[in-house]
Amino acid sequence: MYTANDKRYDTMQYNRCGRSGLMLPAVSLGLWHNFGSNAGFDNMQSMCHTAFDSGITHFDLANNYGPVYGAAEENFGRILAKSLSVYRDELVISTKAGYDMWPGPYGNWGSKKYLVASLDQSLKRMGLDYVDIYYHHRPDKDTPVEETAGALDGIVRSGKALYVGISNYNKEETIAIADLFHKMGTPFIINQRKYSLFDRTIERDGLKDYAAANGIGVITFCPLAQGLLTDRYIDGIPQDSRIRTDGRFLKEEALGSETIDKVRALNEIAKERGQSLAQMALAWILRDGDITSVLIGASKPAQILDNVGMLSNTRFSGEELQKIEQICG
Repeated sequence: MYTANDKRYDTMQYNRCGRSGLMLPAVSLGLWHNFGSNAGFDNMQSMCHTAFDSGITHFDLANNYGPVYGAAEENFGRILAKSLSVYRDELVISTKAGYDMWPGPYGNWGSKKYLVASLDQSLKRMGLDYVDIYYHHRPDKDTPVEETAGALDGIVRSGKALYVGISNYNKEETIAIADLFHKMGTPFIINQRKYSLFDRTIERDGLKDYAAANGIGVITFCPLAQGLLTDRYIDGIPQDSRIRTDGRFLKEEALGSETIDKVRALNEIAKERGQSLAQMALAWILRDGDITSVLIGASKPAQILDNVGMLSNTRFSGEELQKIEQICG
């Protein structure tokens, strides 16, 4: 029988999500990888317990996380039923719809039909009455933004979600849908975007500054650049690495000599800070207070503990930031 750690809130940092009343942990657990039908249930459950025991209250899913589609939600639903449901009011559970989910014209993109049906399916898989945050997973140029925004607004009013979010929207797309949400009074609180030392798109397109200035939370995914921003590849490619076992997201050609030189240089700065490279890369994302939460993925509980350990040192000196910019610029 699982009993949560009494000290789970002692060291985690919680940040207000935009101008809402919702606080998110500085570190959230994403179930994109390692929670599908090809993963071991005991390890998945142990990772969720370790996360919650460490103060991670936010668990982030999507309808098609797997493999197979829906498997991550089903497995998380099993974990909730076995051990975490008693803590439901301490959890923030999010899911998304917007990518391919089922055959035909109604299982993809941003129509009201798809978004409503997908959430109903997600709730059934997880055994929930509602999710805390429901995201549109990607912009849809062929569906009127008014329809997508209206569908999300209606979902909140139905009681099936408390807040809405968007994912992968750039600054201009965010402004367009945020204006509609404002007019409808929809509790739109967050945009989920990729961000890391190696991917500064949200800085270049202005989304990071815009969100901070307009009370919109930002949660970032791929903070370790699919594992590049760790010490895992400094001395070659391990046989059990994601490149060897699943080359869909990180390919061997990404590990050129220039990239490895950058990783090694960043690793030296991390050592000087008393951190692992992964810890420093996560801390850098939180350095200025503009990012609400950073989404981590994990394949074992020890990785979660290591990632959360970075919270003891999230401050950077001007000299450190300058060195990092020289390396990554």
